[in-house]
Amino acid sequence: MLNLNDLVLFVAAVEHGGFAAAARRLGVPKATISKRVAELEASLNARLIHRTSRSFTLTEVGRDFHEHARAVLIEAEAAEQVVRRRVAEPGGTVRLTASVPTAQLYLAEQLPKLARTYPKLRVHLDVTDRFVDVVQEGYDIAVRSHFAPLPASGLVQRQLVSEPIILVAAPGYLAAREPLERPEHLGRHDGLVNAPGSTGWRLRGSADERVEISPITVMVANESTVLLGAAKAGLGVACLPESFCRASLRSGELVRVLPEWEAGTVTTTLLMPHRRGQLPGVRATVDFLIESLSVMHEKDGRPVEGETRRPA
Repeated sequence: MLNLNDLVLFVAAVEHGGFAAAARRLGVPKATISKRVAELEASLNARLIHRTSRSFTLTEVGRDFHEHARAVLIEAEAAEQVVRRRVAEPGGTVRLTASVPTAQLYLAEQLPKLARTYPKLRVHLDVTDRFVDVVQEGYDIAVRSHFAPLPASGLVQRQLVSEPIILVAAPGYLAAREPLERPEHLGRHDGLVNAPGSTGWRLRGSADERVEISPITVMVANESTVLLGAAKAGLGVACLPESFCRASLRSGELVRVLPEWEAGTVTTTLLMPHRRGQLPGVRATVDFLIESLSVMHEKDGRPVEGETRRPA
């Protein structure tokens, strides 16, 4: 097996035009380079360089050897850099923006874990429901939950989770009202809706049936926490992302209504400018959130009491 250091000295001698120039460049005695290259030739049993007091030229086999030796050194350097990038501890400031529900549901639990994992990282989270221009306002990452695919924007998109939107109600409410066994029965039930002027819910069944149903609107709120609280208080049926009401389903405060039906899906996506995605701190934050939220989503995907899950 060849000594990698001998390849370094040989390539330096070739690329700098001689032992003296290579010695000055590397800070190594000329005699050392000459001796190591001679030993390299002896181990290969081949003359690599024609050298006299006035000339320094490669032999034919020396040219071929130099080409491969240089490639070996490039690959060795690349391998070293891969390891150094992996073991280097990310630091600096990472600026994130997210809506209120997204921050509460996904980031509130995960960001403290991120801080403990990377003590040199400083996370600045701006929680707002207004539209944020990620590039113009200097954010590194935006976390957005959306019902329709995001438009092309020139930003890098990394999907975190996608989950169904389900119908839920308090057991007390359901016990006091007529049975709710089919989507059309919702027309005689109180509804907690999230958009002014909404005419109803578009539902999709397990057999890909599609219906649009209008409940009796008793409350309108464009904030999911308010609708969740109203549902737990027994005011009616709410339509919410599955994970948003999972704790209430587990505790029995809510039960799932019409478990074979969903009102679409909500997807949570990370967005970031291309250049910022290459920064070690940003890359570490993105990788951490993708992994941790995936684990959280898989764990939360287990059936809970009071909830019937559709077969795969």
